[in-house]
Amino acid sequence: MCTLEKRGNIYILTLTGDDDHRLNPTLLDSITSAINRIRSEATSPSALITTAHGKFFSNGYDLAWAQSDPQRHIIMSSKLRSLVRDLISLPMPTIAAVTGHASAGGFILAQAHDYVLMRKDRGFMYMSELDIKLVVPDWFVKLLQNRIGSPAALRDLVLRAERITAEAAVEKGIIYSAHNSAAETVEAAVSLAETLVRRNWDGEVYGRNRKALFGDVLPALDFDETVEDVAHANLGSSRL
Repeated sequence: MCTLEKRGNIYILTLTGDDDHRLNPTLLDSITSAINRIRSEATSPSALITTAHGKFFSNGYDLAWAQSDPQRHIIMSSKLRSLVRDLISLPMPTIAAVTGHASAGGFILAQAHDYVLMRKDRGFMYMSELDIKLVVPDWFVKLLQNRIGSPAALRDLVLRAERITAEAAVEKGIIYSAHNSAAETVEAAVSLAETLVRRNWDGEVYGRNRKALFGDVLPALDFDETVEDVAHANLGSSRL
């Protein structure tokens, strides 16, 4: 689950608890509900910070929950894609304060924010799909290509499943900045949010400009070939 705190014009959305914040429908619905509340009540200028308790920012999809039914993969993918679409259209700057590991879908959730800040005393960013024998969805790749300019960094993430620390992520251009602790990461995110709010930008213009920047990502969010393939393969085998 998550909580939502408002400090002036800054919203702080926190994934609560000491678990690994797996992206199952319960958590995804909770985050989406918070985003909808922000959208309905925020005035310009505002900013959003997303962070988490515990040693994980998010460890990605809840694969254990999805094991029993291939339709559950489709549900999780649909809800995460919808959430990412909501973040892209949100009429304010967004900051991910990554205070622990961000893996697979959890890494994608962080990268769906405008700025990613990360603690450097613990945690790594990790696209785990290669190690656990899963195909990376096309929309994941489109989002990463939009956010990360270095082909070598993309190769290391997707084709080497490299576990990247905060300092290495700064060097590779994957994140905005690295900080000494979880508390300092959140403090830096708040300071950045305050700076952005002081620019007094029109939120609707900001959101529309972001949607233009993510123009190649938005169409890809309509479909996830990896979960559809899983569902069709399982359906076919059940008929044998």
